[in-house]
Amino acid sequence: MTTNYVYVVQHDHELPSGAEDVKLIGVYSSDERAQAAVERARLLEGFRETPLGFHVDRYELDADYWKEGFSSE
Repeated sequence: MTTNYVYVVQHDHELPSGAEDVKLIGVYSSDERAQAAVERARLLEGFRETPLGFHVDRYELDADYWKEGFSSE
């Protein structure tokens, strides 16, 4: 059985208010394509000023990632 993965690229940085701002850049079929997306985005306004905010995460398709409930306070 072949395991399939996707690579999620996000960028986050802190706003002047202290809030976290997270942007979904895209979802890619390989780490190489995800890294290429990061390089393209780093050239854009805002992203080039915060180049360390990029994250690439690998997710297995058809897998549960949140396996517990949650509570709101």
